[in-house]
Amino acid sequence: MNLEISRSEQKRRMKQLEKLVAELSSLPSSVIKHLPCAEEVRALFHEASTMKGGTRNRHIKYITKLLKDEPVDELYSFLSERKGVALQEKKEFHEVEYLREALLSEAIEQYREARHNHLELEEDWPSSVAEKICREYPGIDRILLTRLAWMYARTRNRKHSRELFRIIHAAHEQALFQAKTKEESSNGE
Repeated sequence: MNLEISRSEQKRRMKQLEKLVAELSSLPSSVIKHLPCAEEVRALFHEASTMKGGTRNRHIKYITKLLKDEPVDELYSFLSERKGVALQEKKEFHEVEYLREALLSEAIEQYREARHNHLELEEDWPSSVAEKICREYPGIDRILLTRLAWMYARTRNRKHSRELFRIIHAAHEQALFQAKTKEESSNGE
């Protein structure tokens, strides 16, 4: 299932990608030649590393535009090995934030539709976003997700939104921990 991405989310993702491109282009040439990307893109990064001012900014935007539909996880991993995990963590934070916002938007829409039809939206309403979250993070409680989203849709109380984020973030952290543990145990054998 594909979730529709809002314009503001698309802009945030492009800004994040632009930051990645700027960070990569500020690396030394000896490191840029090892970037996990196409040779043409690597050459563009090298060119950007020698530029200054507005020319450099335009070149970074050009590279960002070229990479917008490409998988960039390897580039994030490459940079995180060289510059720490801050960018990777920020990307993951935005992913969790996006899931929460998608669930809240769906709940608000369902709540409005139910009120328009003079119906009550149940606490355990059918949510496609909650189902997606549960598939991505199997240990998460779908009923708790839909209940918190329902409470937020009714009251607009931000504590429900924050609690949703906390739950999804905890499930995300648990999934990362399990993946790391699994990787370490397979390397140890």
